[in-house]
Amino acid sequence: MQGLFVALLQAEGEQATAQTGGVFGALGRAAEWFIGLFQAGAETFVGFVTGIIPLLIVLLTFFYFLINVIGQDRVQRAARFAAGNVITRYTLLPLIAVFFLTNPMAYTFGTFLEEKYKPAFYDSAVSFVHPPLGLFPHVNAAELFVWLGVATGIQRLGLPLGDLAVRYLIVGLIVIFIRGLVTQYITQFLARRQGVEL
Repeated sequence: MQGLFVALLQAEGEQATAQTGGVFGALGRAAEWFIGLFQAGAETFVGFVTGIIPLLIVLLTFFYFLINVIGQDRVQRAARFAAGNVITRYTLLPLIAVFFLTNPMAYTFGTFLEEKYKPAFYDSAVSFVHPPLGLFPHVNAAELFVWLGVATGIQRLGLPLGDLAVRYLIVGLIVIFIRGLVTQYITQFLARRQGVEL
């Protein structure tokens, strides 16, 4: 009953503001816009609380469970293997790190690398925290809004999200590989130029 009363008051206020012109009409419209902004934010927040937040909690719980089942030693062994050559160092290692440890803990996988490769690995890993969001939203939950913004636009166009998510992941892997190679080259160039041995 109280909700109905509030709705009637709001409807009456909107009609009165629409009829009022001049300064008071403009102030009334500005006030309605201002409160509407917060109402839209509240609706988005409620959508997150009932939608994506429980999903992220379940995904994080599952992946921590998975790491415990597989064993931390095995995950670390896979990371050391991935650090072995240039291709896997800047594709597979960041993928494993971001997938299992999520952002920002993923950067700790750099401990499996020689000093001269650490800057390039960091560049690859930090560049890969957005591309897998479409398939694995747990990897960077704090910045999920980036993917959700793109996904909303794609859905409004009536296009499938799965294709975009897979392409986003593939392009991300290609980009982090290129960034890793370029950063490795720059690191080696600067180290030689300054006479630093890494």
